[in-house]
Amino acid sequence: MAKAAPAEQMRLLDIAVLDGKLRGLDVQAKALKEDPRLPDLHAGVTVAKSDLVVLDTAVSDATRALTKSEDDVAAVAARIAKDDAKLNSGTGLSKDLVALQSDIESLTKRRGELEDVELELMENLEAATARQGAQQALVAQMQSVLDEVVSEIRGKLGALRMERDATAGERAELAATFEPALLAIYDRTLAKYGVGVARLFHGTSEGSGMQLSPGDLAAIKNAPADDVVFCPDSGAILVRSPEWN
Repeated sequence: MAKAAPAEQMRLLDIAVLDGKLRGLDVQAKALKEDPRLPDLHAGVTVAKSDLVVLDTAVSDATRALTKSEDDVAAVAARIAKDDAKLNSGTGLSKDLVALQSDIESLTKRRGELEDVELELMENLEAATARQGAQQALVAQMQSVLDEVVSEIRGKLGALRMERDATAGERAELAATFEPALLAIYDRTLAKYGVGVARLFHGTSEGSGMQLSPGDLAAIKNAPADDVVFCPDSGAILVRSPEWN
């Protein structure tokens, strides 16, 4: 039977308070890390960025198509200018000049068709760029909301870490004042059962919240005051005091 002075056993309640505070801080930290807003916000930003990639590709495709169309129009315009120069020079056979005139008319018609296509492609690019800009704004807005939430959580976690470090330091200082054997019993009990020590208060174990049976209660009450006794239900060290009987 392990033994410790009643006053030493009583002081275990102080260290239990600190351990309870540490557990509570850990629970708060875990809840912050599992903030229910984060999964939806992360998923939303991921989808929005994915949609933006599609729109970026559409703008690139529309830009390439417009550039090609502009090149086509420029090429036809260059041929028209070249034929115009020949026609205006007045040199050459009459049939060649007639052929040039006909070619210019065909090229002019072709340029008109190509310019219509160019105009349509310009409108397509303008619309694609507008959609891209709107999506960029949406991504920025959603990312900003996510960043704010993450910053809030990090701030709270930082405060909890500071409080936990201070509490752990206080706990270490208090633990250093105990006999190692008694503290080892307490630590093992806490690790095994989740409750290291509890009061025996008017026949009820505060470790389990249960009223002890008459036989268990009699055995514990009759044990020497320096015996370390345990709750038969919770496994916690039971601290006894005459005024709690």
